[in-house]
Amino acid sequence: MRMSDAVDSEDRKIITLARSTRARNRVAEGAAVRDDMGRTYVAGTVNLDSLRLSALRTAVAMAVASGATSLEAAAVVSEAPELPAEDLAAVKDLGGPSTPVLLAGADGELRTTRPAG
Repeated sequence: MRMSDAVDSEDRKIITLARSTRARNRVAEGAAVRDDMGRTYVAGTVNLDSLRLSALRTAVAMAVASGATSLEAAAVVSEAPELPAEDLAAVKDLGGPSTPVLLAGADGELRTTRPAG
C-alpha cells in the first residue's frame, strides 16, 4: 500500500489544492490549510524583494485575515525534506500543537505527517 492510500479524502483534498497552487503559480511551495468550519485557504510562496513568506505561513495568514479562528489541518507540497520551525509555529498559533501538518512531494505523494507543536 502506498502512503497516500492511507490519507483521508479531506486531507487528500488539501494536498491536491497545495500541489495545484504550486504548479499553477510556478513557485517553490504550495500550501493549503483547512479551518474548523471546513473552509480551505491556499497559497504559494511569496518571494518579493520586500516580502518573503513560505507558502504555509501565507496560507495561515490568509485564513486569519478571512476570520478563521482555528485550523483542522495543513498541507505543504515542496521539495524540502522538512518544514522550518517558523512554518510549524504559524500552524500551532492558529490550530494548536496537535494540528496535523502534511508534507508531500511535487508528485503529491505524502512523505510525512507531524503535529504542529
